[in-house]
Amino acid sequence: MSTETRRPAATTRSHARRHERRRATRERIVQAAAALFVRDGYLATTMAAIAAEAGVAVQSLYLIFGSKLDILKAALDVAIVGDFEPVPLLEREWAKRFAETPDGPQAVRLLIREVSRILGRTYPIYAAVQAAAASEAGELLAENKRQRHEGNRVKAEELSRKPGFARGLTDAGAADLIYGLASEELYGLLVVDRGWSPEKWERWCADTLISILFPQPTT
Repeated sequence: MSTETRRPAATTRSHARRHERRRATRERIVQAAAALFVRDGYLATTMAAIAAEAGVAVQSLYLIFGSKLDILKAALDVAIVGDFEPVPLLEREWAKRFAETPDGPQAVRLLIREVSRILGRTYPIYAAVQAAAASEAGELLAENKRQRHEGNRVKAEELSRKPGFARGLTDAGAADLIYGLASEELYGLLVVDRGWSPEKWERWCADTLISILFPQPTT
């Protein structure tokens, strides 16, 4: 086999190794930064501190992310989906099961079960974003809320097509209800402040939404 034939395979392997190293470094930075943001707050956490915690050079942070705000966004995104895979939240397996579930109340329970898991992961980092809202992190908070409401709008539309959906309730109204009840803010008040278990919050939130979105017919 000629040298010319071997070169492309060697180059491909080299590129793959570099990509894997970069991916591992990125994950290490995000995990280190998330821990610092939660412990010390966004404003008090420096790029130097993140670099030291991740075991990388400060320059690597700027090369991979560009800014501290970009790292915060990545940390929040990872907390939302639960891993580093580049699969959007609404394209995950649970979202497909939700769409395919014909029973409305069952679909609501499936949705809130997943939301409870998401909030359990995101609340600490979300609280750090909230605390820094007066800084550039305010833009991230506003964008997160916009995306969350848009995701709820999609889910409300899917629920409205299931049998027994409340007559007279619009998709927009249902989206607002899900947005308000299944939110980081209310989760924080009841689970973090008042000491509810995540399971209790999940049952309450699902039961409340079902009673509004899929009310039992009166006789």
